[in-house]
Amino acid sequence: RGGQVFYVCPRIADLDEVAERVRRLVPEVKLAVAHGRLAARALDSIMGDFYDGKVDVLVSTAIIESGLDLQRGGQVFYVCPRIADLDEVAERVRRLVPEVKLAVAHGRLAARALDSIMGDFYDGKVDVLVSTAIIESGLDLQRVNTMIVHRADRFGLAQLYQLRGRIGRAKLRGYAYLTLPPGHRLTDTALKRLQVIHRLDGLGAGFSLASHDLDIRGAGNLLGPEQSGHIREVGIELYQHMLEEAVATARAAAGGEAPPEERWSPTISLGTSVLIPEDYVRDLDVRLTLYRRVAALEDQAGIDAFIDELTDRFGPPPASVRHLLEIMAIKQLCRRSGIERVEAGPKGAVLSLRDGGVIEPAALVRYVSAPENALSLRPDNRLVAARRWPDTEARLEGVQRLLRDLCALAVEGSGASAGAAVRPPPRR
Repeated sequence: RGGQVFYVCPRIADLDEVAERVRRLVPEVKLAVAHGRLAARALDSIMGDFYDGKVDVLVSTAIIESGLDLQRGGQVFYVCPRIADLDEVAERVRRLVPEVKLAVAHGRLAARALDSIMGDFYDGKVDVLVSTAIIESGLDLQRVNTMIVHRADRFGLAQLYQLRGRIGRAKLRGYAYLTLPPGHRLTDTALKRLQVIHRLDGLGAGFSLASHDLDIRGAGNLLGPEQSGHIREVGIELYQHMLEEAVATARAAAGGEAPPEERWSPTISLGTSVLIPEDYVRDLDVRLTLYRRVAALEDQAGIDAFIDELTDRFGPPPASVRHLLEIMAIKQLCRRSGIERVEAGPKGAVLSLRDGGVIEPAALVRYVSAPENALSLRPDNRLVAARRWPDTEARLEGVQRLLRDLCALAVEGSGASAGAAVRPPPRR
């Protein structure tokens, strides 16, 4: 009927043997052999004869089958599962098809280098892009009609489906080759994945693919107590924090190191409003993000930089935001001085000392005994400061001043010798 046949071989070494076998079986057909090591003029002549119908069977390598796209300005994706495979695959392609323009891309490249490579590929300056699965989403390149996937058994079902969707995005038919090493023994799960992706070749197959993926991997117990524990009870943020602490402790134990110091948070009650108001930051997601960043601030330099950023993005912060950041500064002072709770009002403050704190008891007693400090120490390890703080600003400033004194005392107490007298820091 005037049709033609492609006979594709994985290696150039196989071409002559296959061509001879075809000639023996069907001696009347007009046959030609094409591969990437032919001279450009000879290859162009063979492809021209095949295009004009003068050749019935074209025995070629897979890259030349893909190269039909290259002949008409098309391009090829060659996708590898690991960065470690890229150089080996790229070298093999250069040996087989030395005339193609090839580039390598992966997620560890510098942003500028990766942008340059993708720009050249988009502009048609690169014929074959050897890359990891970073190309699986977000690309719509209509000239790319061929994809070769190296070690397809190492990709998940959803990944293969996404990768296959990067080709055939124009009116021309796309071709995806899922390759495996010769003689490689597949696991049952990998074989099922490849069988499913081979069957699902129609549009809108995403739901069917998800069902097959669920059957292959199993539904699991994502929201049940066996896998998720009681996340719902403690909240995802606290769960992540607890998980990070548990992982850090396990790693320290495995490495024979001391477990990381417990991260404790002091309680601050000053009777003032501390929040980011809606009329200052209207977007709820942005406000939540800002709250998380405030909770992660570690030092005064970070607080100052955060205030500058807020001023630049949203304007001068209102009083409630300034109070929030001052509370964070007070929390940092509490950690340094070993104060686990601060309660302050118009007539002064009560500070609860943490067990095993950093202040030497003898130094603390001498400091409290000084009349000018107006302090008293209760038997329950609470430090009472009698002050006159009529408004919120005076309260915040006074608590910070008192905590700085205790921080200085903690430094002096830890550095003083057993018999040395420790003078209390001067009142400011």
